[in-house]
Amino acid sequence: MGLIMSAQMETAYVYIKERILNNTYKPSQKLTEIQLADEIGVSRNTIKKALLKLEQENLVEMEENKGATIKSFTLEEILNYLEIREALEVLTIKSAIHQMSDADIKELGQILKDMEIQVQNGNFTQYSALNKQFHNIIYKSSKNIQSVELINLIKTQLSRVDIRSVLVPGRNQQSLEEHTRIFQALKNRDEKEAEEAMRAHISNVRRTIRDNHLILL
Repeated sequence: MGLIMSAQMETAYVYIKERILNNTYKPSQKLTEIQLADEIGVSRNTIKKALLKLEQENLVEMEENKGATIKSFTLEEILNYLEIREALEVLTIKSAIHQMSDADIKELGQILKDMEIQVQNGNFTQYSALNKQFHNIIYKSSKNIQSVELINLIKTQLSRVDIRSVLVPGRNQQSLEEHTRIFQALKNRDEKEAEEAMRAHISNVRRTIRDNHLILL
Protein backbone atom coordinates (compact mmCIF):
# COMPACT_ATOMS: atom_id res chain seq x y z
CA MET A 1 0.00 0.00 0.00
CA GLY A 2 2.85 2.35 0.88
CA LEU A 3 4.48 1.80 -2.51
CA ILE A 4 1.21 2.56 -4.28
CA MET A 5 0.76 5.79 -2.31
CA SER A 6 4.35 6.78 -3.01
CA ALA A 7 3.90 6.13 -6.75
CA GLN A 8 0.67 8.15 -6.80
CA MET A 9 2.33 11.04 -4.97
CA GLU A 10 5.20 11.02 -7.48
CA THR A 11 2.71 11.00 -10.36
CA ALA A 12 0.84 13.98 -8.88
CA TYR A 13 4.11 15.81 -8.13
CA VAL A 14 5.42 15.39 -11.69
CA TYR A 15 2.03 16.31 -13.21
CA ILE A 16 1.78 19.58 -11.26
CA LYS A 17 5.46 20.48 -11.62
CA GLU A 18 5.43 20.07 -15.40
CA ARG A 19 2.45 22.40 -15.65
CA ILE A 20 4.11 24.99 -13.46
CA LEU A 21 7.27 24.97 -15.56
CA ASN A 22 5.50 25.11 -18.92
CA ASN A 23 3.23 27.94 -17.70
CA THR A 24 0.00 25.96 -17.87
CA TYR A 25 -0.34 26.99 -14.24
CA LYS A 26 0.53 30.69 -14.00
CA PRO A 27 2.43 32.54 -11.26
CA SER A 28 0.09 33.61 -8.41
CA GLN A 29 -2.58 31.11 -9.58
CA LYS A 30 -4.45 29.27 -6.83
CA LEU A 31 -4.41 25.47 -6.93
CA THR A 32 -7.44 23.61 -5.57
CA GLU A 33 -6.73 20.24 -3.98
CA ILE A 34 -10.17 18.82 -4.86
CA GLN A 35 -9.87 19.86 -8.50
CA LEU A 36 -6.33 18.48 -8.80
CA ALA A 37 -7.36 15.22 -7.12
CA ASP A 38 -10.20 14.76 -9.64
CA GLU A 39 -7.99 15.77 -12.56
CA ILE A 40 -5.13 13.41 -11.68
CA GLY A 41 -7.25 10.64 -10.16
CA VAL A 42 -5.67 10.51 -6.70
CA SER A 43 -6.72 11.41 -3.17
CA ARG A 44 -6.62 14.93 -1.69
CA ASN A 45 -4.06 13.70 0.83
CA THR A 46 -1.80 12.62 -2.06
CA ILE A 47 -2.19 16.05 -3.66
CA LYS A 48 -1.31 17.73 -0.36
CA LYS A 49 1.90 15.68 -0.10
CA ALA A 50 2.84 16.54 -3.69
CA LEU A 51 2.22 20.25 -3.04
CA LEU A 52 4.36 20.14 0.11
CA LYS A 53 7.21 18.68 -1.96
CA LEU A 54 6.78 21.47 -4.52
CA GLU A 55 6.81 24.01 -1.68
CA GLN A 56 10.23 22.67 -0.65
CA GLU A 57 11.42 23.47 -4.19
CA ASN A 58 9.99 26.98 -3.86
CA LEU A 59 7.57 26.43 -6.74
CA VAL A 60 4.38 26.83 -4.68
CA GLU A 61 3.44 28.60 -1.46
CA MET A 62 1.19 26.86 1.09
CA GLU A 63 -1.00 28.80 3.53
CA GLU A 64 -3.12 27.45 6.36
CA ASN A 65 -6.75 27.11 5.24
CA LYS A 66 -5.96 28.85 1.95
CA GLY A 67 -4.33 26.05 -0.03
CA ALA A 68 -1.51 26.43 -2.53
CA THR A 69 -0.50 29.29 -4.82
CA ILE A 70 2.00 29.14 -7.66
CA LYS A 71 5.13 30.98 -6.55
CA SER A 72 5.84 34.25 -8.31
CA PHE A 73 9.09 36.19 -8.05
CA THR A 74 9.77 39.89 -7.80
CA LEU A 75 12.45 41.33 -10.07
CA GLU A 76 14.70 41.75 -7.02
CA GLU A 77 14.32 38.07 -6.09
CA ILE A 78 15.18 36.99 -9.63
CA LEU A 79 18.29 39.17 -9.69
CA ASN A 80 19.36 37.84 -6.28
CA TYR A 81 19.01 34.25 -7.48
CA LEU A 82 21.15 35.03 -10.53
CA GLU A 83 23.80 36.67 -8.37
CA ILE A 84 23.96 33.46 -6.34
CA ARG A 85 24.03 31.38 -9.53
CA GLU A 86 26.96 33.43 -10.85
CA ALA A 87 29.07 32.51 -7.82
CA LEU A 88 28.04 28.84 -8.05
CA GLU A 89 28.77 28.63 -11.79
CA VAL A 90 32.28 29.96 -11.22
CA LEU A 91 32.90 27.33 -8.53
CA THR A 92 31.54 24.64 -10.85
CA ILE A 93 33.62 25.48 -13.90
CA LYS A 94 36.73 25.82 -11.74
CA SER A 95 36.14 22.27 -10.55
CA ALA A 96 35.25 20.96 -14.01
CA ILE A 97 37.97 22.38 -16.23
CA HIS A 98 40.71 19.90 -15.35
CA GLN A 99 38.28 16.97 -15.17
CA MET A 100 36.86 17.35 -18.67
CA SER A 101 37.94 14.78 -21.23
CA ASP A 102 38.94 15.57 -24.80
CA ALA A 103 35.64 13.96 -25.83
CA ASP A 104 33.77 16.42 -23.60
CA ILE A 105 35.59 19.35 -25.22
CA LYS A 106 34.83 17.98 -28.69
CA GLU A 107 31.14 17.64 -27.79
CA LEU A 108 31.06 21.21 -26.49
CA GLY A 109 32.55 22.37 -29.80
CA GLN A 110 29.86 20.58 -31.79
CA ILE A 111 27.09 22.00 -29.59
CA LEU A 112 28.55 25.47 -30.10
CA LYS A 113 28.41 25.00 -33.90
CA ASP A 114 24.79 23.87 -33.62
CA MET A 115 24.01 26.90 -31.43
CA GLU A 116 25.42 29.19 -34.13
CA ILE A 117 23.15 27.58 -36.73
CA GLN A 118 20.11 28.11 -34.50
CA VAL A 119 21.00 31.78 -33.99
CA GLN A 120 21.27 32.23 -37.76
CA ASN A 121 17.89 30.53 -38.21
CA GLY A 122 16.24 32.48 -35.40
CA ASN A 123 15.25 29.24 -33.67
CA PHE A 124 15.15 30.38 -30.05
CA THR A 125 13.61 27.20 -28.64
CA GLN A 126 16.30 24.91 -30.08
CA TYR A 127 19.00 27.39 -29.09
CA SER A 128 17.82 27.24 -25.48
CA ALA A 129 17.89 23.43 -25.54
CA LEU A 130 21.47 23.44 -26.86
CA ASN A 131 22.42 26.06 -24.28
CA LYS A 132 21.21 23.70 -21.58
CA GLN A 133 23.21 20.79 -23.08
CA PHE A 134 26.35 22.96 -23.14
CA HIS A 135 26.13 23.75 -19.44
CA ASN A 136 25.17 20.19 -18.51
CA ILE A 137 28.45 18.89 -19.92
CA ILE A 138 30.30 21.26 -17.60
CA TYR A 139 28.13 20.22 -14.66
CA LYS A 140 28.74 16.54 -15.39
CA SER A 141 32.50 17.08 -15.19
CA SER A 142 32.46 19.07 -11.97
CA LYS A 143 33.47 17.44 -8.71
CA ASN A 144 31.53 20.08 -6.77
CA ILE A 145 28.25 18.16 -6.80
CA GLN A 146 26.61 20.44 -4.24
CA SER A 147 27.13 23.58 -6.33
CA VAL A 148 25.62 21.81 -9.35
CA GLU A 149 22.58 20.76 -7.30
CA LEU A 150 22.02 24.35 -6.17
CA ILE A 151 22.45 25.69 -9.72
CA ASN A 152 19.86 23.25 -11.02
CA LEU A 153 17.44 24.24 -8.25
CA ILE A 154 17.78 27.91 -9.18
CA LYS A 155 17.48 27.16 -12.91
CA THR A 156 14.32 25.13 -12.30
CA GLN A 157 12.71 27.98 -10.38
CA LEU A 158 13.67 30.59 -12.97
CA SER A 159 13.26 28.51 -16.15
CA ARG A 160 10.30 30.59 -17.30
CA VAL A 161 12.44 33.74 -17.07
CA ASP A 162 15.16 32.10 -19.15
CA ILE A 163 12.65 31.34 -21.90
CA ARG A 164 11.68 35.00 -22.09
CA SER A 165 15.24 36.31 -22.03
CA VAL A 166 16.16 34.64 -25.34
CA LEU A 167 13.49 36.75 -27.06
CA VAL A 168 15.32 40.01 -26.27
CA PRO A 169 16.72 41.37 -29.58
CA GLY A 170 20.44 40.65 -29.91
CA ARG A 171 20.62 38.52 -26.76
CA ASN A 172 21.12 35.22 -28.61
CA GLN A 173 24.10 36.56 -30.58
CA GLN A 174 25.62 37.95 -27.39
CA SER A 175 24.98 34.64 -25.64
CA LEU A 176 26.67 32.75 -28.47
CA GLU A 177 29.76 34.94 -28.14
CA GLU A 178 29.81 34.32 -24.38
CA HIS A 179 29.61 30.55 -24.85
CA THR A 180 32.37 30.72 -27.46
CA ARG A 181 34.61 32.44 -24.93
CA ILE A 182 33.78 29.80 -22.31
CA PHE A 183 34.51 27.01 -24.80
CA GLN A 184 37.89 28.45 -25.81
CA ALA A 185 38.92 28.80 -22.17
CA LEU A 186 37.94 25.19 -21.45
CA LYS A 187 39.69 23.96 -24.58
CA ASN A 188 42.87 25.77 -23.52
CA ARG A 189 42.45 24.55 -19.91
CA ASP A 190 42.77 28.18 -18.82
CA GLU A 191 41.17 28.19 -15.38
CA LYS A 192 41.30 31.95 -14.80
CA GLU A 193 39.83 32.76 -18.22
CA ALA A 194 37.13 30.11 -17.79
CA GLU A 195 36.07 31.62 -14.46
CA GLU A 196 36.01 35.14 -15.91
CA ALA A 197 34.12 34.02 -19.02
CA MET A 198 31.49 32.22 -16.95
CA ARG A 199 31.14 35.14 -14.56
CA ALA A 200 30.64 37.53 -17.48
CA HIS A 201 28.04 35.20 -19.06
CA ILE A 202 25.80 34.93 -15.99
CA SER A 203 26.30 38.62 -15.20
CA ASN A 204 25.02 39.47 -18.69
CA VAL A 205 22.00 37.19 -18.25
CA ARG A 206 21.26 39.05 -15.03
CA ARG A 207 21.71 42.44 -16.72
CA THR A 208 19.41 41.43 -19.59
CA ILE A 209 16.65 40.48 -17.16
CA ARG A 210 17.17 43.62 -15.09
CA ASP A 211 17.21 46.03 -18.04
CA ASN A 212 14.21 44.43 -19.76
CA HIS A 213 12.21 43.82 -16.56
CA LEU A 214 11.67 40.14 -17.41
CA ILE A 215 9.59 39.44 -14.36
CA LEU A 216 6.97 36.68 -14.14
CA LEU A 217 3.45 38.07 -14.13
